[in-house]
Amino acid sequence: MASKVASPGSGRIATNHHTMESPPQRKEIYTYEAPWTVFSLAWSNRIEQNSQFRLAIGSYIEQYNNTVQILKTKYQSQPNSEQPTMQIYSACEIEHPYPCTKILWCPEGKAAASGGSGGANNLGGRDLLATTGDYLRLWSVSDDGKGEGTLNHKREALLINNNRNSEYCSPLTSFDWNEYDPSMIVTSSIDTTCTIWDINTQIVKTQVIAHDKEVFDLAFSRGTDVFASVGADGSVRLFDLRSLEHSTIIYETKHLEPLLRLEWNKQDPNYLATFKVDSQSTIILDIRQPCTPVTVLGGHAGCVNAVAWAPHSSCHICTAADDSQALIWDLTQMSKRPVEDPILAYNAEGEVNNLQWSSSQPDWVSIAFSDKLQILRV
Repeated sequence: MASKVASPGSGRIATNHHTMESPPQRKEIYTYEAPWTVFSLAWSNRIEQNSQFRLAIGSYIEQYNNTVQILKTKYQSQPNSEQPTMQIYSACEIEHPYPCTKILWCPEGKAAASGGSGGANNLGGRDLLATTGDYLRLWSVSDDGKGEGTLNHKREALLINNNRNSEYCSPLTSFDWNEYDPSMIVTSSIDTTCTIWDINTQIVKTQVIAHDKEVFDLAFSRGTDVFASVGADGSVRLFDLRSLEHSTIIYETKHLEPLLRLEWNKQDPNYLATFKVDSQSTIILDIRQPCTPVTVLGGHAGCVNAVAWAPHSSCHICTAADDSQALIWDLTQMSKRPVEDPILAYNAEGEVNNLQWSSSQPDWVSIAFSDKLQILRV
């Protein structure tokens, strides 16, 4: 699938709601058009020598056969232009049963990098990624040796856990990969459970009944011991792996409306972000002051679909919604006064289904809408 480089007319960036055109000497927005609706997406945590970016995107097709594409970028000279332009292309395709509910690349392992313990199996330079859907799957991708920037893929593991005596599995709604111990992944399911996996041994370390109804999302805090989850029962619950006999409910929606997504601020782990199903607002929670949001972000005229904290800043967050907007907010003063307006707004060409903020290259955000992936410099 050929990539498309966005022109200034294919999206607008506005600061304080005043349109700001991209500088002519630098392309700020790059677009890739997939052959299907793009839903799940993730940035690789590795920085490649010959490619500025590596991402994974997953299809949303309402049938068994779906696809994961591994995207890379390259610079190409353009006629009548002194500056080469960056293009996004598919370096590898993976057949995937059912749509991915989430994709993540293996974190580099902050504990291992600082001399601590933990870490995924040494895959000889291959990049490992995981997907959830009917099961948890692990994949690796590596250079195919053709010298064309394309990749080979291999399924490393298929992790199945039926917590009940049944031939059927309960679909997995989400998962998170621990940044400090990359051997640990926790998954959430519609069967009300969260499951902690050791991917080195490919066995379940423990499983907890996390909610009264379906679990929709979860996230690790900074470190290896604490994660939080949200679900159809309208609660945010904290779990400590050192003491799983009980959890702490830090927030419940007023009428127990389901909470769809959860993002933990890795720069300041006192803060969480979540939002309700079919809601136009994003809820910011301080775990030191449970039960009441520290602030609520409006600004959208459609239902919020995704939220991402800035990986390099404790007080910036991006939200995306059905109103075709991605908004970046400055939360520096949220404890003193309401946060009413975003500091930057991007208008996409369709309802934004998902967004991710690159942790390895934090000047860049990716969004998914319709059959397109866009990379935006912020």
